[in-house]
Amino acid sequence: MSDSRASSTSDGQDPVEHSQLDRQEDQQHQDLAMTPTTASSPPTSPPTVAPTPVRRTIKREYSTKKETMNGPLYMQASNNVVIVRRVKRKGDSPWKQLTRWFVENQIGLSFNLLALLFLAHGMPRARETTRKFFTLSYLNPHTGNYRIGWDDGHLILFCIALFTGLRAASMEYLLAPFAKARGISKRKDMTRFSEQAWLLMYYSVFWTLGGYIYFISPYYLNLRELWTVWPEREMTGLMKGYMLAQLAFWIQQILVINIEERRKDHWQMFTHHIITISLIFASYRYGHTRVANLILVLMDVVDLFLPFAKCLKYLGYSTICDYMFGIFMVSWFAARHVLYLVVCYSVWTSTFDGLPVGCFSGPAHNLTGPFDVPPEKSSIYLLEPLWTSDGLVCYNDTAKWWFLSLLLFLQALTIMWFSLIIRVAVKVLKGEAADDIRSDDEADEEDEDEFVYEEAQPLEQEVGVDEIDLKNWERRTGVKRQAPTATGVSLPGHSDRKELLGRIGCEKQVE
Repeated sequence: MSDSRASSTSDGQDPVEHSQLDRQEDQQHQDLAMTPTTASSPPTSPPTVAPTPVRRTIKREYSTKKETMNGPLYMQASNNVVIVRRVKRKGDSPWKQLTRWFVENQIGLSFNLLALLFLAHGMPRARETTRKFFTLSYLNPHTGNYRIGWDDGHLILFCIALFTGLRAASMEYLLAPFAKARGISKRKDMTRFSEQAWLLMYYSVFWTLGGYIYFISPYYLNLRELWTVWPEREMTGLMKGYMLAQLAFWIQQILVINIEERRKDHWQMFTHHIITISLIFASYRYGHTRVANLILVLMDVVDLFLPFAKCLKYLGYSTICDYMFGIFMVSWFAARHVLYLVVCYSVWTSTFDGLPVGCFSGPAHNLTGPFDVPPEKSSIYLLEPLWTSDGLVCYNDTAKWWFLSLLLFLQALTIMWFSLIIRVAVKVLKGEAADDIRSDDEADEEDEDEFVYEEAQPLEQEVGVDEIDLKNWERRTGVKRQAPTATGVSLPGHSDRKELLGRIGCEKQVE
């Protein structure tokens, strides 16, 4: 066949005609090879076919799914770049899988619960119960103040769900897009920036609120006034809402540090949160809301400067971050190691100057005492105010040292963290950038390639040549395409199949 082609070309035939004849000849050979033999026809020897390697092609299946979120943070498709869902690790426990699922769905869970609560509130029979989630309980209409009780737990649960949803939603739809727009591309940096920005938002609101309560109070800049009114069986609505919201926030923080990726100082943070919750709850139930307000103001002011400094670091403002870090160090030392210890000293020396020593019992309008501890009471009488609202409440040396021990233990944790902060300050003085080594790095065993970033591609599936359905398009559209030729004439036996096979290198060449 190659000789005939060479001779025809040398005889001066037109190249177009030569190409057309070649195609007709190839088609005839292919048809002859594919014709089945029958019993009546004599056997014929098929033409020799040169062995060719099996070629494979790609069949593309375009996904019809919408670009949606794949997880809780920054996992939306962006232009042509998507983030692949985290692959399940072999060593993941059921608890780990559950917490991961909760992280990925915390926005929907939180706001669906709140929506269900609001819908239930629309039913008259349910309002008596559901209103406890939205409003302060135990109002005294005669004084305009509020008592304490277990129905306060409804509002705490509502605030936990609200804070969880607000935190996840603001990080997902507000802070993460802002971080991307400002050039933060790494997942870990984006996560840290969003976390710190959320804390900055929270403390900006609640430190301001706590500072306002302290500023208008009779104990403003007067430590002795902390101990003049006790026990406080009632408080203003503003104070009660402030205390319950703070308690809900720290309970929610316990959930956060246990369902999200753990940091190096996880157990220190866990201990800090437990002590903080214990102090807030005990001071609320014992009626020591004045000193609780002051301590929260002192602790929260530091948490304004620290998240702000971290956000500046992630945004690339290293110089401003260093200055803000210096302000943060000064505020930390002044608020948590000077003024805080002044309050602790006041607890140690001045409580008995203003507080009556002994026990009280009854509601605010019918309070009786002070009297000695009843002899029939066991040694756990100091815990009774934690579960009874109008029962026995006592203050003596034992109660004082319980509170002071928790305050000093919290001080020990802050001293340990301050030592780490000093190490960062030394690095800054040496000319290095301020970098938080307290809690901004994850544990050493964390897998950095937890999510895979890749360019969005159509779904692909490898198939053999025989599985290609070249007639599928014609059946779907009803249009039969003819292969173009150089002369514009369709030749018999010349099909789309032959041309396509020739283009992809799968045409069988007959010798």
